[in-house]
Amino acid sequence: MELKALLLSLAAMPLTRAETVLGVYIFHRHGDRTPKALAPTDLTPLGADEVFQSGSYYRAKYIASNASSPIYGLSDDIAVPTQLSVISPADSVLQSSALAFLQGIYPPAGTNGITVLANKSEVQAPLGGYQYIPVSTSSTASSSSDSENSEWLQGGSGCGNALVSSNNYFLSSEYVSKFDQTKGFYGDLLPVINSTFSASQANFKNAYTIFDYVNVATIHNQTIPSSDLLTNETLFQLRTLADNHEWNLAYNSSDPIRAIAGATLAAQIVQQLNSTLTGKGQTPLGIQFGAYASFMSFFGLAQLQTVSADFTGIVDYASSIVFELVTNATGISSTSYPSADEVSVRFYLANGTAAMNTPKVFPLFGQSETTLPWSTFASEMSKFAVGDTASWCQACGNTTGICASSASTSGSGSDGGDGSAAATQNTSGNGISLPVAGVIGALVTLVVILGVEGLVYALAGLRLVKKSTLAASAAAGSGVTGGANAAGAKV
Repeated sequence: MELKALLLSLAAMPLTRAETVLGVYIFHRHGDRTPKALAPTDLTPLGADEVFQSGSYYRAKYIASNASSPIYGLSDDIAVPTQLSVISPADSVLQSSALAFLQGIYPPAGTNGITVLANKSEVQAPLGGYQYIPVSTSSTASSSSDSENSEWLQGGSGCGNALVSSNNYFLSSEYVSKFDQTKGFYGDLLPVINSTFSASQANFKNAYTIFDYVNVATIHNQTIPSSDLLTNETLFQLRTLADNHEWNLAYNSSDPIRAIAGATLAAQIVQQLNSTLTGKGQTPLGIQFGAYASFMSFFGLAQLQTVSADFTGIVDYASSIVFELVTNATGISSTSYPSADEVSVRFYLANGTAAMNTPKVFPLFGQSETTLPWSTFASEMSKFAVGDTASWCQACGNTTGICASSASTSGSGSDGGDGSAAATQNTSGNGISLPVAGVIGALVTLVVILGVEGLVYALAGLRLVKKSTLAASAAAGSGVTGGANAAGAKV
């Protein structure tokens, strides 16, 4: 009798509702490439395989017919271009990475891609049904065009205040101290790097490009000059010095405008996920390829460095961050789509190709929960997201070029610092805190993803000094015109 009563009570308990993934936004770094010091850079076969394997992982999780967490309404075998928004700056390494990744997401269709013509003959696309998925070359991408050929990325953002902010790091006591402390370390490495870097260039100012050069060599070169100098301890110090250098150029808690690439990325994330909601899943998958500094500046703005110091480091090749839009609502259809208050967002990081480094979930914005209500997520992002021209111009202090009209109509002076100064706390009818005026409005009418076409062309990454400037910038106290690599991840 007791067993029967127990079974009856269990049967009466409500069943746990299954979670549905409504949409996903993936921001991805390129795969392994040749060193920036030997530009132009190229995606290597290893790099192509890294991003392809990452795409295959996300296919198995979100897209395949037997996916573990299928995205609602997304075609599983045949790509439907209108269901995907894929963007990349005009950079050969990033564009090539995006194409390789998409082949993992939607591999050749095989027999599923055969078309029967009127005369009953069968035709298949080349390469076993290769699927041609458009990769938009967008001026609103969070990384700048040609970013992988640039040692410094901040200047490419075109954001005046961000450029000044990053340059201020080179005037800081922290930078000067680190520069002086590491002179001997970099000088001792000259036998390894002197075919590319002069004695005057072997210093902390070039911490990233030196690390990048050595890192690529350790991956690809069977012989390295004076390789005995590259002990595990030395390689670790090269990496941590580069991490320190790039983090300080990409983010500063007291001067958030330095992280303009992350602020731009934040707006794009909200725009894409919001368009999934307002469009009832018409475009449920957003993908963007970018450089490592966008990762770093976003990590800082989202307070992820408080979760782990690892977030202050450069992410590895083929790393990705993922934002899942999820709901526990049932009976979902185009006419019965979840409302904003039934939806939540979850954040993942895969440091390195997802196929080898399973994405891990982390809490955002200093919160304890890893799954946040949509309203909370959008509100927190609105505190630093910058996504329309007027807000960008105000935050950056720009008044010329595309910002000339904004400056004349806004009636307000430029904002010298906080990138969130231009963001508003207005709320849409869907309960969404707007990162910037006009951005979500454009999405509600289902204009393109990343909607505001007025964003400055160069708004993409954090770039500062051209490669040719390296030779002229030897001393720590010299006039620096550089910033941080602003749109990607760890090399």
